[in-house]
Amino acid sequence: MTWTVAPEPYDSPVAAALWRAYYTEVSDRWYRLYEGRPTDPAELEREIAAQSGADLVPPRGRLLVARYGGEPAGTSGVRLLDPATAELTRVFLHGGMRGRGGAALLVRAAEDAARALGAEHMVLDTRGDLVEARALYARLGYTETEAYNENPYAEHWFRKGLRGGVS
Repeated sequence: MTWTVAPEPYDSPVAAALWRAYYTEVSDRWYRLYEGRPTDPAELEREIAAQSGADLVPPRGRLLVARYGGEPAGTSGVRLLDPATAELTRVFLHGGMRGRGGAALLVRAAEDAARALGAEHMVLDTRGDLVEARALYARLGYTETEAYNENPYAEHWFRKGLRGGVS
């Protein structure tokens, strides 16, 4: 089986299903860790609807979908924060697809998309409990940096130069 990564409309059925899977996983992980329960279904629906992904469209963004053997397996998104800075978001693979190289492929595809949008560096935020994500970003050359946003769930911020120089 092989991987492919291609742009996808943020509001396609495939993108919507992957967004739901991503948000359900990270939300449930947080609530189970900090409150000992899964996400309240009504809250989950509100948050999924509130974060549509409409900012992940050209000319300022892009949503990418990875397929493994033709089946949707994961996503990554990129959006410009300013002309030189892109933000990496929505990096996700279904659990059964992990460990096959898809996450690194999605991040690299997002970096290519950010370069095509004119970005010189990429930033991202993540949580402390998402240790696998933090390890992936470090392995791909991202370094921890100062906070660039006020995301109440973010605990770690990363940055990487995209043009071969200093970011």
